Amino acid sequence: MTKQDATTVRAWLRGIEVFARPLPPFDPGRAPTEPSELFLAWLSDAVEAGIPDPHAMTLSTVDEAGDPDARVLILKNVDSSGFQFAVHGASPKGVQLSGTPRAALTFYWAEFGRQVRVRGAVRPESAARSAADFLARSATARAEALLGRQSRYLADPDERDRALRDSLARIEAEPDLVDSAWTLYSVVPDTVEFWQAAATRVHVRLRYEREGVTWQRRELWS
Repeated sequence: MTKQDATTVRAWLRGIEVFARPLPPFDPGRAPTEPSELFLAWLSDAVEAGIPDPHAMTLSTVDEAGDPDARVLILKNVDSSGFQFAVHGASPKGVQLSGTPRAALTFYWAEFGRQVRVRGAVRPESAARSAADFLARSATARAEALLGRQSRYLADPDERDRALRDSLARIEAEPDLVDSAWTLYSVVPDTVEFWQAAATRVHVRLRYEREGVTWQRRELWS
């Protein structure tokens, strides 16, 4: 890329409007005492508005060298104890969580200009709950997980297709088969931050910080 190209791209990006649409208000003074309650209210708003994949989130972890890694997953559940997602233990994210059991989650609903950030320790749920999550997946998703090859180099797509067919046949023969490496995790949050955009760029930020068994709510500079 030439210097002129870089300048053109920079000008193009700066010219893209952001938050140029009606955005909902957010009054931190009326926020509930539990962050999970406010999160579910915002998630419900996104579902009712027909926002695609409203329960998608970015899971951020660190590898053995301390380098950050991130990918988008689907939220499985949320309650006062934490935010749940599931991964294969042999996948990069599974290995990273085993080595450093802490993570961050990021939710973003662009239509509303809303973002939620979650940070905290990660703990595996029971084998029974992990098994139940695995069996709730589609047959193809279970078959692929049983292969245990996520993120490995793929030299031959035909080999993948053959392996997947064999794995699907195995599931059809054993419908209750569960991959023991499949793990349901909960992020037990230390902090949960709610961010509401404003066209004025004076955004509203509210952070819940865990102190013992209670939460403290603190507004932040935008």
